[in-house]
Amino acid sequence: MTATTGETTIHPSNPRSTGAAADHRGSWIPSGRMIAARWYELRKRRGLMLLLAGVTVGLPALYLAIRLILHAVAPHTYGPAGGYDGYVSLVAGVLYIFGFIVAATLGATAGSVDLTEGMFRHHVITGRSRLALYLARIPAGLGIILPLMAIGFTIVCAVSVFAAPSTLDYNGAKLPAQLSRADLVQWATAHPNQVVNNFPLRISPGDLTNTACLPGPSGPGGGDIKAFPGSTTGPCTPAQLRAFAVSVANEDYADYSRYFLSPSISLMIKSGLWIGLEAIVAFLVGLGLASLLGQRTVAVVLMIVLELILTPLAVRAHLPHMMNLQRAVIGAATAHLEPGGLPRPFGGSPTEQTLALHEPTGVAIVVIVAWIVVWTGLGAWRMATRDA
Repeated sequence: MTATTGETTIHPSNPRSTGAAADHRGSWIPSGRMIAARWYELRKRRGLMLLLAGVTVGLPALYLAIRLILHAVAPHTYGPAGGYDGYVSLVAGVLYIFGFIVAATLGATAGSVDLTEGMFRHHVITGRSRLALYLARIPAGLGIILPLMAIGFTIVCAVSVFAAPSTLDYNGAKLPAQLSRADLVQWATAHPNQVVNNFPLRISPGDLTNTACLPGPSGPGGGDIKAFPGSTTGPCTPAQLRAFAVSVANEDYADYSRYFLSPSISLMIKSGLWIGLEAIVAFLVGLGLASLLGQRTVAVVLMIVLELILTPLAVRAHLPHMMNLQRAVIGAATAHLEPGGLPRPFGGSPTEQTLALHEPTGVAIVVIVAWIVVWTGLGAWRMATRDA
């Protein structure tokens, strides 16, 4: 005869024997379903999506389409749509500056959408970790802005490469691009008038012998080649002109070598990573700021002021006693990491660029990491302490 106690043996290895599955809602790590829900929450805002797509994809695509049409209709009046110059202008201007603004706008929306729509209380009473609710917005938002930036950037790269000009316009002279020094000298020997009349003259009068020549005053028939002022000889002979053209080509080779028909693969890769970093930083700072403030409008306005007013001042202003404060501006740090071969963000004259802020790379990296960590921490802390 077997006696029973009425108790059920519970096997710890079988969580279903407790009558309830394990509950992971308290974990601070967001689940895939949480991220997908936050992505859809942003994706359904059609006005915001049209703004993002219009700036990151539509604006450069429209500009390049107009350039392509104009060149097809009047090729002698309008140059090719692609090329190195158009690429650097679109990347350092449109995608860098306006990409920051729209990424910050998306981040500010993600940080405040549940409050503006009255859904924050419903999210909290599900028992989910508030930290997980905040962190889920990061991959959700980046999953929207980064693909759009990639599409716009790919369009710019494709047109810049496949619709590039066939010859380089260097100070008005038409010549092949990416010649070696020896090839440039050979080209200068065959085209001395173009070199002497168009290339920058970097040789001072004191460095010239009495056989050196320079272009004379321009007339209806073009520049006449005459002896350099102070020369004891008459007009240049063809041999003297070729010799001088070779000297000018050698002096200008370093400057000429910085001009390209189309951007290189390495420049496009570095530029893509750079504007991607800019978008990530803008989104994370906008997310944290909007979560801290509890609303979107003020956060967006502050991010626009940061990008269009404070960053140009930090990059271009010469303030010896405030350099450390200038280096602490996030825009100055990301501008420092700009790949070589692109113009300085926000332009500026050569004198202004000479006096511009100089920031060590290590300091720039520390500033970027600090902004990301601080604003992410502040945004998460505010969500964790906000009343439901």
